[in-house]
Amino acid sequence: MNDLALYDDVADQWWRGETRWLRVLANMVPARLRFFDRHMADWGGKAVLDLGCAGGFMAEAMARRGAVVTGVDPAARAVAAARAHAEAEGLDIRYDVGAGEDLPYADAAFDAVVCVDVLEHVADLKQVLAEVRRVLKPGGWFLFDTINRNPLATLMVVTAAERVLGMLPRGTHDPALFIRPAELRAALADLGFAVTPFRGLGPTGLNRRGDFTFGTHPITAALYIGAARLTPEQA
Repeated sequence: MNDLALYDDVADQWWRGETRWLRVLANMVPARLRFFDRHMADWGGKAVLDLGCAGGFMAEAMARRGAVVTGVDPAARAVAAARAHAEAEGLDIRYDVGAGEDLPYADAAFDAVVCVDVLEHVADLKQVLAEVRRVLKPGGWFLFDTINRNPLATLMVVTAAERVLGMLPRGTHDPALFIRPAELRAALADLGFAVTPFRGLGPTGLNRRGDFTFGTHPITAALYIGAARLTPEQA
């Protein structure tokens, strides 16, 4: 399964902190930003697209760093929840309903595209990557994470996280859509991206609520995180 309706189903719970798997998503934001900061040393004033923004965890974090953030997601109720929360927080974030395969933005519109917990769900990965390339400015960064396709990743993400630990709802992922690092690296290179080394992304400890905290590590066998720069001569 690859049940994306679940993001709409929990739209009204997104920011309440009551739902465990949503807290897991929120807890991953600091580790993601620490890694992305290596490539985006100054977010201030940068036009950033949060591709697959859902309820807005990453979008708000980047806006608080000074980025000019646009979020897009096909889950309309989740987008509405993101918009309402940003307004309540006084954050100027644009949110749109749309799919990665057909982004509603002009060419070369963004300094960076951030795409977390998304690529392993899309119907047409090559088309999504082509759209990312289209909307990026020359020299812009594509910052992402996704899940490796192998038995270990399936065991950890589907069997353990979904079925045993309940960290994610059952049916969140379809292992057939997971992406081997070499495949993603090659697809990005074909589009003119200079791809930096990938890192693993995973739990590092527990917080006071008993939820996992996250960080990066050298092993990319399960979740991995990366960055790729659209070289000016290829843009």
